[in-house]
Amino acid sequence: MAEKTPVVHAKDLHAGYLPGINILNGCSLTANEGDLIGIIGPNGAGKSTLLKAIFGQVNVREGQVLLNGEDITNFKANKLVAKGVAFVPQTNNVFPSLTIEENLQMGVFQTPKRFAERFEFVTEIFPDLGKRRAQRAGSLSGGERQMVAMGRALMIDPSVLLLDEPSAGLSPVRQDEAFLRVKEVNQAGVTIIMVEQNARRCLQICDRAYVLDQGKDAYTGTGRELLNDPKMIDLYLGNLADL
Repeated sequence: MAEKTPVVHAKDLHAGYLPGINILNGCSLTANEGDLIGIIGPNGAGKSTLLKAIFGQVNVREGQVLLNGEDITNFKANKLVAKGVAFVPQTNNVFPSLTIEENLQMGVFQTPKRFAERFEFVTEIFPDLGKRRAQRAGSLSGGERQMVAMGRALMIDPSVLLLDEPSAGLSPVRQDEAFLRVKEVNQAGVTIIMVEQNARRCLQICDRAYVLDQGKDAYTGTGRELLNDPKMIDLYLGNLADL
């Protein structure tokens, strides 16, 4: 049986923000269809930079990013969105002066005729967005804004969803809700690559995870394997995760 082409395959990425200074130093990642991939590691390890490199927001100097086998290295965001790559940044991820419905409309600005169909899909996962569609996003809590941001990203019917720390800044209860929402989106058929500071909780829900350290893959394995690896617990989970 022929092997499936990964949805995203990042190979040996070297990337950074300033000339001559790399944050990623040979980082690789593979996400197959339907995967929920976690990226964890200490502060400054390059986790968010990896997502931004995939999404064309950081210059990749060496290596390749493939989407369904096509080279998309250093493509601009508008091209990537058209190809089904959605990105939810950690902050400034909603239009506060717009209503929830208008934020979701922004998700399909390239294909506005799909709004009704995609709105139905998104509000099945996030019913509150449908009930409160006329409310301005600026009046929402952090957790509610995160839901709007994820909903808007899903409006494009993405082949892959990139999430940068969906639980950041949320209370423990809201964090649990955020992780449940991520799992629901994944179970609806969306491939997800998620950077997360709460390492233990991330490993509990992801299929596979990559542990970054100094811009390289230090460890990789299933969420369960890494959760129970004594070396992982000693080096990373002790100071990365909220027990």
